[in-house]
Amino acid sequence: MSLVSAVNLGLVGTAGPHPADTSRRDPDELRALAEKAGRDLEGAPALEIARWAAETFGDRFCVTSSMADAVLAHLVSRVAPGVDVVFLDTGLHFPETLKVRDEVARTLPVTVRSIRPRLTVGQQDGEYGPRLFNRSPDDCCQLRKVEPLERALAGYDAWAAGLRRDESPTRANTPVVTFDARRGKVKVNPIAAWSQADVDAYISRWNVPVNELFNRGYGSIGCWPCTRRTKAGEDPRAGRWAMFEKTECGLHV
Repeated sequence: MSLVSAVNLGLVGTAGPHPADTSRRDPDELRALAEKAGRDLEGAPALEIARWAAETFGDRFCVTSSMADAVLAHLVSRVAPGVDVVFLDTGLHFPETLKVRDEVARTLPVTVRSIRPRLTVGQQDGEYGPRLFNRSPDDCCQLRKVEPLERALAGYDAWAAGLRRDESPTRANTPVVTFDARRGKVKVNPIAAWSQADVDAYISRWNVPVNELFNRGYGSIGCWPCTRRTKAGEDPRAGRWAMFEKTECGLHV
């Protein structure tokens, strides 16, 4: 990969957050903004929610994406061209997921930032033993997802995620805007009220990049060791950590 391509993908200089910005709001102000917006924007169109976030936070707002599809990145780019899209490159993704990331970076007016864990998979194996994801998936997610996200979000006041209420019982009460107290930031979920039919219609209308694995029986796509195909009648996230009593990686709890 050329240096120019690496920069476009956000692969260069992404070990830490953006430089510190003295214009950031304090947590109390952010909490007040989130609480008001959560009330005012409930029931609003997804694009209006995204526009509020982009206009309120400017370049201190980013999108996070697992690259299962590019719906959220595309939606936000319509009101905030050039917006940062944070992708957690765990080193354990399916090739099809990385293909979506590369297509998003190439075709959408966004800046993809690929954030890697501090340890490679090999280094993690050496320090914690091989196949940590089989023995302690919570610890693996902490190392390869949660800690990298903390670094990635350090330079922002608000972040958007693609959570939807219909994905699983644990997400049924997802607010469109909330205060992420653990990180001291505003969390925006523009498509929280969307159904799968809404997502499919958006993908079809805008020809949005989507992960090929959905056509092969996967309902939700994460790292390959912890993702299986879903069965008829299962909720979309049933194929994640199927051998464990675990439903979330830790990013959204």
